[in-house]
Amino acid sequence: MTSTPQATGVSSSTPSGSTSSITVSATASCASASASAPSLTPSTSIEPSISTNEVPASPSDFSISSVLDSASLTHLHFPLTSSYTYHAPIPTASGPYILGVDEAGRGPVLGPLVYGVAYVAESEKARMEGMGFADSKTLDAARREALLATLSSAPDVLGWAVRVISPQCLSAGMLRRPPTNLNEQSRDATVLLIRGVLARGVQLSAVFVDALGPTAAYEVRLLSSQFPGIKFTVANKADSKFKIVGAASVAAKVTRDALLEGWVYEEDATPAAPTSRFPPERGSGYPSDPKTKAWLVAALEPTFGFPRAVRFSWATSKVLLDKHAHAVKWTDEGDAALTAAFNSVAGRDKDRCAVTRELGVRSVGAL
Repeated sequence: MTSTPQATGVSSSTPSGSTSSITVSATASCASASASAPSLTPSTSIEPSISTNEVPASPSDFSISSVLDSASLTHLHFPLTSSYTYHAPIPTASGPYILGVDEAGRGPVLGPLVYGVAYVAESEKARMEGMGFADSKTLDAARREALLATLSSAPDVLGWAVRVISPQCLSAGMLRRPPTNLNEQSRDATVLLIRGVLARGVQLSAVFVDALGPTAAYEVRLLSSQFPGIKFTVANKADSKFKIVGAASVAAKVTRDALLEGWVYEEDATPAAPTSRFPPERGSGYPSDPKTKAWLVAALEPTFGFPRAVRFSWATSKVLLDKHAHAVKWTDEGDAALTAAFNSVAGRDKDRCAVTRELGVRSVGAL
């Protein structure tokens, strides 16, 4: 599978009238963002249609598209067919900076996994901690969206970025041989985001990461080996312990929710169609949600399976495919050497191979 990078460079006005750089990098493949991944470059760029720094005056006036459209939601009006990375404007305050890492969407069977980072100048840490950031799971949708606007309202001292991993890329990684499991893909996303921030000239002194289960000590060693000179803290529930991780969780959660709520189905094939053939009510996306289960059954096409919004490597998807999809029969002609199959017709009809016999296929002279 080949990779087609698409990087987007944008200049937008900050509240102070200065100019900052916004970069979106998208890859058309599901190759893992490993520690050896090259740094992002603005070699190819286009200009999006709107500024992403126009922050509304109050939460009641807030529209998520005012912050995310043409930014961390590059696919807002198009199908999400690949994974991509978005970087907000680089802060202008002098460093060093502290950075937080968190994710949204590890458990659901629907939609992308989104990793987010947020970073602030050490000298402005107290200011950031007074902005109200917290674990995004403890906040309602309106509050999360308002906090994302807050995160984008101080580009002189605050920065953020997200890595959106599409459902099909998650599944492709987990089903390949050898598999790239969810934890490995999560670590790859974390490394990619940190590399991207460093590549943009941001000096990091400390990084706080929400732990992937009981592997905190391993993660610290892994990250420290990749980024010597940076102090890493990996902790359970880091999004509730460290405000900067809470800010990262807000960026990840709002991006994922908006992508899933505005999902464009590639399978509809006719973008101008007023309605989709897929049910509108998807529930929370978690396998235990009855609404999500009902949606999965309704969306399943017996021959072609699920739309691309579904993570087909999840056990829930596999069980439903076994129950409701057409059975697939794989014909195995045994372990005989390939050359032997050409040199002998033993056990076969003289004019037909085992595959055509088992499938009942015959050659005809005319129709």
